[in-house]
Formats: sequence, structure tokens, C-alpha cells
Amino acid sequence: MSAMHAARGAENRRLLVRLTIVAVGMFGFGFALVPFYQQICEAFGLNYFYKPDTIPLNTQVDASRSVSIELDANTHALPWRFRPLTRHVSVHPGELVTVEYEVVNSSPEPVTGQAVASYGPQLAGRYFKKLECFCFSQQTVAAGETRRMPVVFLVDPSLPRDVHTITLSYTFFEIPGAGGRT
Repeated sequence: MSAMHAARGAENRRLLVRLTIVAVGMFGFGFALVPFYQQICEAFGLNYFYKPDTIPLNTQVDASRSVSIELDANTHALPWRFRPLTRHVSVHPGELVTVEYEVVNSSPEPVTGQAVASYGPQLAGRYFKKLECFCFSQQTVAAGETRRMPVVFLVDPSLPRDVHTITLSYTFFEIPGAGGRT
């Protein structure tokens, strides 16, 4: 009987070791996905993730040139009216700029959405540094609510000189099951 208990105990220990290895591997895999996802987003020009060291430390304004920023807003299957309050702004690279977008929820219930930014030309996304943006988190807008949301950004002075216009376009997507709608 004790030989059988000893064999079962050894088998349980082997199983525990295997399960521990699997759990540690899954935990490590989860951490490895974050930089992998960031690299994919950067490669395709989607929703850049900025680390503090990627924001230019020298933000001197390059007054010798201006870049035209065109602002656009779209929704995907949302009962929202979404628009920039200003459709066009001219900036000097390195200049800190604030623009506002407005969203109106015309639904009788709260709705949660997430904005995704895209840039034209695509390479401009590398030089467009958002310091504050509603796109950094999900937005729950109450029924009938009108909300103004700022975007604080600067265009990196190292933007190639042949880029004279940047289009910043946001598309809001609904987060199903969040905020009241299903």
C-alpha cells in the first residue's frame, strides 16, 4: 500500500512540475505578446505606442516651415455624431498644438467606443507625437451626452521636408457589451 502511495506521490509531483512549467510559459508568452503587438502596429502604421524616450526631448519650434494638419473623424456602427471642431490647422514642427473633437451620443443609452488613429501619408505617424488623446482609452458616452475631447500633439521637427500635409483621421469603433448596449 505504501509503495502505491509513494508511486502516486511521485506521479503527482511530476504533474505539478509540468503544470508549473506550463503556467510559467503561458505567463511569459503573455508578456512577450506586448512588444510583438507594438512591432506589428508600428510596421503597419497603426495606433503607435509612445515611450517617454521617443518623444523628442528638444522640442524647439522650426519656424522656417509649416505643416498643414487635416483632421478627419469617422464612426463604425456607432449611434454617434463625431467631428473635429477645426478641420484644418497649420503648425510649425516642434510646436505644441491642441485641437478638439466633439462626440454626441444620439442613442437612448450609454455607448462605449475606442478610437483608432490613422495617418496620411503613413510615414507621418512616426513623426506625429500625441501627448494627450482620447484615443488612449475607451470612451463611454452617456445617452444624449455631448463631449469635447482634446488631442495635444506636436509634429517632430525631424519630419522629412517633403511632407507638407498630414491627415489625422480617427475612427471610433463600438466596444460590444460595454456601456449599456449589447
